[in-house]
Amino acid sequence: MDERQLRILRELGELGSVTAVAEALLVTPSAISQQLRLLQRAIPVPLTERQGRRLVLTDAGQALAGAAVEVETALARARHTVEEFVGRPDGEVSVAAFHSAGAAFFPPLLRALAGPGKPVPRLSDEDVPQEDFPRLTREYDVVLAHRLDHAPPWPDTVATTTLLREPLDVAMPADHPLAAKRRVTPRDVADEPWITVHEGFPVLATIEAIAAAAGRRLHLAHRINEFSVVAEVVAAGGGIALMPRWTMRPHPALVLRPLSGAQARRHIDALYRPERTARTAVRTVLTELRRAAQGIQGSSA
Repeated sequence: MDERQLRILRELGELGSVTAVAEALLVTPSAISQQLRLLQRAIPVPLTERQGRRLVLTDAGQALAGAAVEVETALARARHTVEEFVGRPDGEVSVAAFHSAGAAFFPPLLRALAGPGKPVPRLSDEDVPQEDFPRLTREYDVVLAHRLDHAPPWPDTVATTTLLREPLDVAMPADHPLAAKRRVTPRDVADEPWITVHEGFPVLATIEAIAAAAGRRLHLAHRINEFSVVAEVVAAGGGIALMPRWTMRPHPALVLRPLSGAQARRHIDALYRPERTARTAVRTVLTELRRAAQGIQGSSA
């Protein structure tokens, strides 16, 4: 049985005929009769009986019609509760981000949402391989993920809002010989020791593109995912590295040089399940993330 069938039974008890119920519910009498037959199959005793030309409820039918009132009341209460939840501007919203995105986006998001009547962010860091980001939308309302500019798009199971298309520059010590150049090429950097990410993380594909453009294999001296740690290792003379242009704080001992001759840009995207945006609070968080992205890019321009 379902809610519609119970309502038809209730209306039949009050209106006294299939025709009257059909007129009240704006459907055909045959549709009403079909739903009553389906309901009857789920009940082991008769729910209706003929009295002359009228179809009336049996005692069992009247008992079920009475219960239908309680069911409709409970469902109406549940819908109202859901509507209140969806419409609340100050509900909790869970947001996950990989490390450099968290460092860049979490502080302005917290500042924008401070005060009463606004969403309450619940923040987490998640450093995962690129293909695992969509799965995180099961656990979080919004997931900040990154992928390279030429990588395949995210799967259709998630909705996407692109926040930044961020260049990846070559980071080197300020006194490095290549620091005198305004831009560097794959051939310029091919003989340098490199600090790069672990297998499965997006930046590695750009390292491979640099090697292909230079026509030689690069020496990968160190494997470090966290860009703030990478910056310190570069500053200590451990090698050069690709670093995001906008989402990393400038390091006083480093310079960043744009790369020519190889694609070096990443998307920072907000991933979420489409149904999550039915909530006012989630939509507000997405708006503030877009505003934060504008500020991050603008402050680094």
